[in-house]
Amino acid sequence: MNTVAYLWGDDAWSIDRAARDLAQTWADADGTPLETWRASMDDDAGESESGASGKRRTRLLDDIGMRLATPTMFGGGTLVVVRQPGALLRESAARERTLAMLTAVAPGNGLCFVDLIGQDAKGPAASGVLRDAVAAAGGTVRELPALTRERMEAWLPQRAAELGFRLGPGAAQALAQRVGAYVREGDVDRRRRSELANGELEKLALYRPGGEISRADIEELVPEAIPGSTWAFLDALAARNTWEAAGLAERLLAGGAPLPVLVSQMHRRLRELIIVREHLDAGTRNAELVKALKVQPFRAQKLAEQAATWTAAALGRALSALLELDLRSKGISLTGATVHMDDALDGLGLQLWIAEHVIRVRPGT
Repeated sequence: MNTVAYLWGDDAWSIDRAARDLAQTWADADGTPLETWRASMDDDAGESESGASGKRRTRLLDDIGMRLATPTMFGGGTLVVVRQPGALLRESAARERTLAMLTAVAPGNGLCFVDLIGQDAKGPAASGVLRDAVAAAGGTVRELPALTRERMEAWLPQRAAELGFRLGPGAAQALAQRVGAYVREGDVDRRRRSELANGELEKLALYRPGGEISRADIEELVPEAIPGSTWAFLDALAARNTWEAAGLAERLLAGGAPLPVLVSQMHRRLRELIIVREHLDAGTRNAELVKALKVQPFRAQKLAEQAATWTAAALGRALSALLELDLRSKGISLTGATVHMDDALDGLGLQLWIAEHVIRVRPGT
């Protein structure tokens, strides 16, 4: 049995679980699990390859090699789990040493690389050569993508059963919603959604061991951790969905999004709507908007639908008021004087702007 593996994807909990399972899968003849030893290196591309970063890399490779090459005599062997191996692959000599380890694992030991990719990454990038080498050596290669809403709802009852309790009707859906599984926008980091959900399940297992957790229990015991989405916020703002825009704005600010950045993005969307509104008022058809705006047809159609909910005058007022909000968030008044900066007041200012300019007081405004 070839005891090397490469686990990658954007689901942190599933990757860690799969690595822990290997310690049992590769157990010795007596069923003793491998003892796990975890290794990692700060992935700092800014350091010189010949400097401190290179020395740490050499020491880490020495430690890994020593543990892998030492055969077991008594008890279980060692499973070496190397987290984010990309830092070991940048320099050619270190890369060669890392790849050579695939064939240097002593009997009774195991080697597993785990690679949590960025939320926008399509694959393991720099670690692709390592993934291919593990596959060529006959090792285990698995991709573990973040759970979608549907897969999260299916996974939650299974994990609850492992922890010794049941989820009642509607409880899985309620929990999935509270940990943010229903958010579909592409700018939301989903890498630790299942990790968060598992933490809540472990607490629920202590609350009612061996019993059933109802939807009402979820609503009472599990706090909302729904991530804010800038894309969803801008779309709600542009479509004049006031309550949705206000709620998303609150989540974004609570999540640490800087107000000046949000204002900049709001300004860009309002300018797009003003341009589209002018085209619509001039009789430009949707098909012609694609060429005029130099965007995809779906994007042009969506902007046209959003601009149709505004008048040119309403967009102008909203854009003018945004200037004051922008200056206020930077500690400047409209007169140029310095004002006291306060995050709470800035958040209130954004909500007031939404209430005054996004809401439709009457049709056509």
